[in-house]
Amino acid sequence: MKLKTHKGVKWRIKVTGTGKLRRMKTGRRHLLTGKSGRKMRLKRRSAAIAPAAEGRLRRLLPYQ
Repeated sequence: MKLKTHKGVKWRIKVTGTGKLRRMKTGRRHLLTGKSGRKMRLKRRSAAIAPAAEGRLRRLLPYQ
């Protein structure tokens, strides 16, 4: 049977050229006036996926 990619994970997680999983940081959607510029600059960067969650996410992305 053909495996299907989980669409929610596909939009949120990117696979790098070396095969690592990256995600964007949270906290950039609303209530932004109370957050400092430094905090917002740091949130622009992508973050690595926790090793404990990586296996679970790879099962949801079978062809990446």
